[in-house]
Amino acid sequence: MALPWKIIDQFFTEDEGKLELRQRGKKDFIITLGPQVLMNSMAQRSEIALGKLGAGALENHPAPRVLLGGLGMGITLRAVLDCLPETAKVMAWELNPKIYQWCQGELSDLNNGAVTDHRVCIKVGDVARGIKAVCQNRSNDRFDAIILDLYRGPHPRTDKKYDPIYGSRALEYTKKALNPGGVFAVWGENHDEGFMKRLAQAGFITEFKRPGKGGYSHAVFLASKKKTDTN
Repeated sequence: MALPWKIIDQFFTEDEGKLELRQRGKKDFIITLGPQVLMNSMAQRSEIALGKLGAGALENHPAPRVLLGGLGMGITLRAVLDCLPETAKVMAWELNPKIYQWCQGELSDLNNGAVTDHRVCIKVGDVARGIKAVCQNRSNDRFDAIILDLYRGPHPRTDKKYDPIYGSRALEYTKKALNPGGVFAVWGENHDEGFMKRLAQAGFITEFKRPGKGGYSHAVFLASKKKTDTN
């Protein structure tokens, strides 16, 4: 018989409601938002694939810079770090400071101490503002990969122009924040043709992945900036 879930911690967000961290057994965790399960430590296939697909080409880069949006359980961050050299820098944005605390504490064994890795800089705040700020920064510290693992991915109801993450204006900022040849990788629940079209219209080379074989699997959207594109 399955063990009952135990609530480890909970907090209320201004817009979304109650977030809870629950555990049963040693490494069986879920994060819930009201009645909805957002993340499950036993079903992380797409998160691991997202990290590997987004950062996999940077293993031999002399000093890659990666921006990650969304910590979750730290699984994607761990997958990213496992692809990168010791000279890498990862700027990880998380909107909720409690999630960051969970990754440092209760979830640290699960993600193998990813948030305390010397290559990682944690930013508590809105990743959309972080991406936009890079475009306005005269130091031109662009990224070689931008990876978004947010609990809401692109979907047919996304505002095509004004969505702060997946809209056409936001994609312009994202493209400018990438170095030539850089990769933009996004987690989603399902395929979204509208998002793929907006990526192509922004000038990205696009690809869509369904990680794994058999059973329900989430989506990974991949977009590459052309190596000749310096804008």
